[in-house]
Amino acid sequence: MSRRHAAEKREVLPDPKFGDVVLTKFMNSLMYDGKKSVAERIVYGAFDKVEQRAKSDPLAIFHEALDKIKPALEVRSRRVGGATYQVPVEVRSERSQALAIRWLISAARKRNETTMVDRLSGELMDAANSRGAAVKKREDTHKMADANKAFSHYRW
Repeated sequence: MSRRHAAEKREVLPDPKFGDVVLTKFMNSLMYDGKKSVAERIVYGAFDKVEQRAKSDPLAIFHEALDKIKPALEVRSRRVGGATYQVPVEVRSERSQALAIRWLISAARKRNETTMVDRLSGELMDAANSRGAAVKKREDTHKMADANKAFSHYRW
């Protein structure tokens, strides 16, 4: 991290099919080696499966799933007099969105369906129904913040 100035935020273009900026950020996180067309195929294929299963708008289900994964609190390490404390802090909205996207993708990758389309659609459906590994990750993060509430006076 630069001490002189913060890096400027890059604006991403909305995705071609739905016109959604958050979906573009999701695709960019999913992408390996700059292969955007592969990431688009995976996401749009997963959206088609979600639409078949849920019989409703896949973009709404995607946003609902992200909202259920976004953390409100997290713990950050803080050194005070030789001891390291896990201090609970509120999460900024941009960071909570980035964490939700990251957790959703990693949870989908760890599933044991055959194709990534199946994994992603399954994880999206699970997250929209408040279950699955990504939602569990958020609950664990909140539990850890709650357990370390005693150190909240070390907040900076």
